[in-house]
Amino acid sequence: MEHTPPNAGPPATGFDHGEVHNKIGLLTRQLHDALRELGYADRLRGTAQELPDAQNRLSYIARLTGQAAEKVLTLVDDAKERQSSIVARTKQMRQSMIADPVAAVAKGHIMNYLEDMEKATEIVDNQLTDIMMAQDFHDLTGQVIAKVVTLAGTLENQLIELLLQTAPQPAGHQPLLDAGEVSAAAAMATGAAVAADQADDLWAAALAEAAPEATAPETPVEADKPAHPALQGPVVDPNAQDVVTSQSQVDDLLASLGF
Repeated sequence: MEHTPPNAGPPATGFDHGEVHNKIGLLTRQLHDALRELGYADRLRGTAQELPDAQNRLSYIARLTGQAAEKVLTLVDDAKERQSSIVARTKQMRQSMIADPVAAVAKGHIMNYLEDMEKATEIVDNQLTDIMMAQDFHDLTGQVIAKVVTLAGTLENQLIELLLQTAPQPAGHQPLLDAGEVSAAAAMATGAAVAADQADDLWAAALAEAAPEATAPETPVEADKPAHPALQGPVVDPNAQDVVTSQSQVDDLLASLGF
């Protein structure tokens, strides 16, 4: 049985956690300063401040669509019940006419039936109109969705522009795009029908330019196996305790960590 010396330290893991922590902090500080010097801090902060508004807009869409769906279902249920009543009354009146048409007319059954049918058809017509009017949420939600899509496009535009301007250029390589072409390329990537494909091409080109020595994996990734774990998405609650929401909080956080 092997005996571990009492003063033996933890087994070597190949890296120093403290060094990794320091490097991450330095990279964060450099990125923060670079954003401020390039003038992107204010632009990105303005976009980030619109994210809670985008969440409210999406909640508004969900609320309108839910209300419209409930209203339509209620009206349809009531109309179907009224339609079933009309069918039953019609069958009953048909049997009365077959059995004794003179008595059915003399006793006023026919007139009562016609009056009831007139009222029922008016109610059903009003319900159909209400169902049609309940679809007006499409116009409202369409406008809201357009604004949210614009916000997403603006954010992507700024991130692409930032990537193209700050990607490190290895020795012997020409810059990916000069300063005059960056904004046009970013706008192109987010403004056309093929924007998604163009944006993907720009991202791939920038990453390839930044890391030309990267080699392809020796074994292909399995088709049914995800390459990365599922992400949790953007911050939707800026008031959470673990979220920084201003430049001063970023400065305080970095300063508290010694960077």
